[in-house]
Amino acid sequence: MIHLNNKYILTNCVVYTENDIHKQGFVKVRNGTIEEVGDMNQLSDISDYQEIKLNDESMVIPGMIDVHIHGANGSDVMDGTTEALENISSVLPKEGTTSFLATTMTQENDTIEVALSNVARYLHTNTEKTNAEILGIHLEGPFVNKERAGAQPIQYIQPANLSLFQRWNKLAEQNIKLVTLAPEQKESRSLIEYLVTQNIIVSAGHTDATYSQMEEAADLGVSHITHLYNQMRGFHHRDPGVVGAAFTDPRFYVELIADGLHSSPEALRIATDQITSDRLLLITDAMRAKCLKDGKYDLGGQVVNVNNHKATLDDGTIAGSTLRLNDAFKNILRYSLFTIRDLIRITSENAAKELQIFDRKGSITPGKDADIVVLNKNYDVEITLCRGKIAYNRGGTL
Repeated sequence: MIHLNNKYILTNCVVYTENDIHKQGFVKVRNGTIEEVGDMNQLSDISDYQEIKLNDESMVIPGMIDVHIHGANGSDVMDGTTEALENISSVLPKEGTTSFLATTMTQENDTIEVALSNVARYLHTNTEKTNAEILGIHLEGPFVNKERAGAQPIQYIQPANLSLFQRWNKLAEQNIKLVTLAPEQKESRSLIEYLVTQNIIVSAGHTDATYSQMEEAADLGVSHITHLYNQMRGFHHRDPGVVGAAFTDPRFYVELIADGLHSSPEALRIATDQITSDRLLLITDAMRAKCLKDGKYDLGGQVVNVNNHKATLDDGTIAGSTLRLNDAFKNILRYSLFTIRDLIRITSENAAKELQIFDRKGSITPGKDADIVVLNKNYDVEITLCRGKIAYNRGGTL
């Protein structure tokens, strides 16, 4: 592996920018920031730059952003340790993920508080830029509907509590960026209204809301739907439910787990057709078994059995995933009519816009962080750069 200088240039590759495709393009990087993008025939003197020659089949896309991931490689956000966050952050670039929301789950209050405090402490003390960046916290539960608990431990589910949330966000040093809750429950209203005033994304998830309740929730400011199809009221011709709201209401960004297990390939195709790349976000919802072999693992104190990449509780309930985001990317290419441009939107651009960080992430644009993924002709990740540093280099290609 070579050492990258502070000034280098990726050359002779297909570069996907916000509005163009440079079929024989280049990307200049200086001090971790994208400096210039263009066609090779427009390239001026590069004598001061270290040149990284790619091949004309290499595709350069923005780093992927996962807004819903619990763990990977044997670690979980709920472990509440620096080592767990380091481990997750270091392994995600292998799948093209350059930033993510550290996602909690329903547990005892004390356990949630340890996890929240740990993320805040990590963000203060971690200065390593060769790993995926933690953008904040996704609080999934415990303010969800017991009827749609899924793998959220039902004994710890509780009504929405504004004062408790305020305590938690103080412990998290205001780093909670997204909250999954059940908007149909009466206690949720005051919390939703507060979250909206704080510019915290409110998501409907683990919810039994009707279509009309989802419309009321959108009026309050709920703008996101957690893992479409899973643990929510499904589509019915007399009540389109949460799924119907996801399909028809342009106010919702919608998460999708594209592993072919949480939802069939046909259901994924329907979602892409109905929602389009304008509002979809690919997520993994991965747990600690990702990157590891089949076997038994822990998720929130529950035993999860992983068999042939499918993670389930003892009763058969799906419990997170072992999905890699680049595999979700390839699955959607296979199952749908989406183009590479569409895939960039749903793996990077939409998340950056929703998190209000599109000024620094989400596209290959001068002035933004050099969060860059190089794919080969089979859409495998060859190289991942996190803020300009090599985070993954498949087979020592650099």
